Formats: sequence, structure tokens, C-alpha cells
Amino acid sequence: MLTKTELFKIDGAAMYAPANEQAHSFEDLDSADSGRDESGIMHRFRVREKVGSWSFEYPICTEAEKNAILAQFAGKETFSFTHPGKNDSTVPETCTAYMSKYSIAWHSAKNGLWHNLKFNIIEC
Repeated sequence: MLTKTELFKIDGAAMYAPANEQAHSFEDLDSADSGRDESGIMHRFRVREKVGSWSFEYPICTEAEKNAILAQFAGKETFSFTHPGKNDSTVPETCTAYMSKYSIAWHSAKNGLWHNLKFNIIEC
């Protein structure tokens, strides 16, 4: 059912392509010293720019596909994540990342199908 793509890789191994739209978001990280003073003026001390987060969703997958997807993260606190470039999606970029917010529903125990496998990959 699912097919692998070279657009996204975990430690150099191709991932299954997301089945739906895929959200990419980027945010700046501010230091703990950032904040508003007594007069309400914001003093921002940015420590990192455009830290990436990628949401993956697979509406339906087999037991084997689920196991293969999760095996790419097994025992890894962080990993090398290759993705389309932030500025030019035709140029791959690689960063250190981690997987977060994993969820899944058992769609059919009888047929071995899973529903709504979701997780985020977040740049370290």
C-alpha cells in the first residue's frame, strides 16, 4: 500500500511517503532572557532561527508497514533526518532530529490494519 520516497530519510534510509498533505513548520527559539519589561516592551534574544518540524500521517497501514515505519526510530534518541530544503525544496538538507507525538489507532485487529499513524519529526 505505502511506497518509499527518497525525499525523506532517517539515517540515510528512505521513509514511507506521507499519504496526505504534510505540514512543515519553522520557528525561532528565544533565550530564557527574552520577555517584556515593566513598560511592556518586548526584548527578544533569539538563539536559533527557523527550527524545523515535520508532521507525518498515514491514514491506513498494514502491520508490516507500521512496524517498518516505527523500526526506523527504535532505540534512537536522535537521528539524521534528510528532507527537502527549507528554501529550495529540490535541494535536500540533513539535520539532527527526534521523533515526537506518536499516535495510532487499531482499525481492524482481524485484518491487521492500523489507522491514523501520526508523528512529528523535530529538528534538534
